[in-house]
Amino acid sequence: MITLVIGGAASGKSEFAESLVLNAGELPRYYIATMQPFDGECKTRIQRHRAMRKEKKFTTIECFVDLKRVLLPLKGVVLLECMSNLVANELYSPQGAGTDAADAIKEGIEQLHRQCEHLIVVSNEVFTGGCSYEGDTLHYLKVLAQVNRMVAQQANNVYEVVYGMPICHKGEENTL
Repeated sequence: MITLVIGGAASGKSEFAESLVLNAGELPRYYIATMQPFDGECKTRIQRHRAMRKEKKFTTIECFVDLKRVLLPLKGVVLLECMSNLVANELYSPQGAGTDAADAIKEGIEQLHRQCEHLIVVSNEVFTGGCSYEGDTLHYLKVLAQVNRMVAQQANNVYEVVYGMPICHKGEENTL
């Protein structure tokens, strides 16, 4: 089963996605972290999030690029956070897939899905900001939108979180 949880910045999407994992029972819990620790602020944030997840019995797997290389020790519930970081990493990191970013992510999602009972993907909704973008920013947004559409198409459930409230757009509410 694949569930996509999408929302704007600070919308509550991460908390909702974690609640889906916790409601899935006593299966092993994996958190695939895509945020690269570029500076001290990022490192502090990562450590704070690791401590919070540890209390919830998550095993953290850091994967900044090349999602298909992740191998899970046991089938369980996977929380992939966040697709927005993964797309940026694949597009712009020297180790990333570059122009093949969307295809690499699609292959990674399929590989990961075969290894788990439930895959929950968190991503940002980025086109409602009301701004017009150009150049690399517009290219990034278009690739993220392409990947979000691909995941939504494969997903059994799609939720949008607005002001902390999940709205079910596909599937049945709370069906993990």
